[in-house]
Amino acid sequence: MDPIVLAAGTALVTAMATDAWQSARDGAIALWRRVRPEQADIVEAELVEVREQLLEARRDGDADTEQALVGSWQVRLQQLLRADPSLAQEIKRVVDEVLTPALEPADQERIGSLVMKATASGHGRVYQAGRDQTINER
Repeated sequence: MDPIVLAAGTALVTAMATDAWQSARDGAIALWRRVRPEQADIVEAELVEVREQLLEARRDGDADTEQALVGSWQVRLQQLLRADPSLAQEIKRVVDEVLTPALEPADQERIGSLVMKATASGHGRVYQAGRDQTINER
């Protein structure tokens, strides 16, 4: 999945629980209107429903539901990007200018993308991690 889609899905769902929910919704709807305008009204209604599910999950301390909602919107955004690869810059703009600023600092740290590439030839080894890593070799 494209790293910008991962960031966008996380930022969108996280922003749904903030006071900037309307801006987050408007930013997401603008993406749909560009690629699939016939679905924009349906997506808008679904965003309202998902927001209610998110708020309920947070009240109940249900992190699994919240993560499932994030994953669902990541998949939907990936489908938009596949339909129109030029949309990547617009998704990034919405993440950077609309969604991320609406989040608390701790939530802003969760948003972003990490792209790691490694190459090894011969008998070389490559170790990479997005965070902690322990290597025990004998």
